[in-house]
Order: sequence, then C-alpha cells, then structure tokens
Amino acid sequence: MDSWQRISHAEAAAHADFGTAERFGPLVAAFVAPGLPLNTAWHDGTRAPTAAELDAFETFSAQHAAPATLHVLSPAAPALLPLLRERGYALDYVLHLYTHALDTLPDVPLPVHEEPDADTWAALSAQGFGPGSEEIMRIVGHAPGTRRFVAQVDGVPAGSGALGVTGDVGALYGMSTVEGARRRGVQAALIAARLHAARQAGATLATVFTTPGTGSERNVLRAGFALSGMRLTFTRPPGLSTR
Repeated sequence: MDSWQRISHAEAAAHADFGTAERFGPLVAAFVAPGLPLNTAWHDGTRAPTAAELDAFETFSAQHAAPATLHVLSPAAPALLPLLRERGYALDYVLHLYTHALDTLPDVPLPVHEEPDADTWAALSAQGFGPGSEEIMRIVGHAPGTRRFVAQVDGVPAGSGALGVTGDVGALYGMSTVEGARRRGVQAALIAARLHAARQAGATLATVFTTPGTGSERNVLRAGFALSGMRLTFTRPPGLSTR
C-alpha cells in the first residue's frame, strides 16, 4: 500500500470516531453538530465511489441539513473527478499534506506534557484559535483516541496540540499557541513531542495538514516534514439533482 493510501485509510478510520458516522463504500461520513467543519466525508484511498454510494452519502448529508463535503488526497483525485464534476461538486479549498518518517526526530525545546483532562486542553486550545472555536476544540479533545499535549513557557501553559495514531500513521492536528507566547518555540516543541509520542506508539510515519503559506507550514518544514501532496475538499451545494 502506498503511503498516501495508508494516510487516507487512517484519516477515514479516525473520522468515524466523530459524531454520527456511516460508511458508503470508500467514503466515511460523519455529522457532529450543525455548522461544524467536521461534517464531512473522507475518501479511504481505495477506489472511486459508485453513483449509488454518492447518492447515499448525499442523502445522509441532506438528512442532517449539511452540504455534501468530501476530503480526497491528491493522488486519488484523478479517478474521482469525472464523477464528482458530473454531480456538481466544486473544489472548495486545498491544504498541503506533509509527512515525516519517524526514524530521525528533532529535540523537544520546551517542556511538554500530556494533558489528561479534555476540557482543560480544549479551553487552552480555544484561547489560541480564538473566539468561536470552543465547541469544536471540545469535540476534538473528547474524541476517542485523541492524545492531548500542552507546551509550557516559563512554567505557564502556552500552547496545545493533538495526536491520533491509527495503525502505523500518526496524525498531528489541533495545534495552537496563546497570544503572548508566540515566537517562543511553542509549535516546535509541540511538533517534536508528538513525533516522539507517535513513534513510541508504533507509528512509522507522521502527517500534518497545513494551509499553504502560513506560519504553521513554515514550522512543519523546519521540523523536517516533506510536502507529500494535497488534501482537496469538494463540496456539492444542497438541492442539486443528478437525474
């Protein structure tokens, strides 16, 4: 199995831990709560969905009053594009996929601990992400399999990040730094600590998705990650008919 297929499989499997989840062939769809970006489906990296499977996914989305939104890694996209285009899906946004083999790891430059309390972690994360992020960070913090990390600057909690390990893939996500602690090495510490934790948990590959051109992207590059593809997000407006 190619690395991108391993990543797709791991992301789809982890997605099933959020809210109400159903599988439609190679798609794992979840609905958590109205208006949340977690209300999506992940393509698992195997084959293209059939028209009937897309019908079922779109019905699932409509039942929850959500647009049909689908995440696909770029190597899988060429096989899916004709059917998605025919059904009215449009590219919504793109994230860069970075990967890091877990044989050589960076040092951890600041104290980092694993936070046992999901609500404490979520509150700190929301401070970094800003107003409006409280609900989604609480959901992420409480999701099965989520490991929560906190970095400290001068003995004070300064940033947070999450790790999920599925099979041999460790996914880094949910990283934020509180205002006033930025440019102090917080993200570097959180990245390095989670890479070590992922290897200790049996992962051989770590992944992270970033918005192109951001400070987060620069931080993962400095930590030794390599650009390995893109996550393409397609959305189909409600009410379209393929008949």
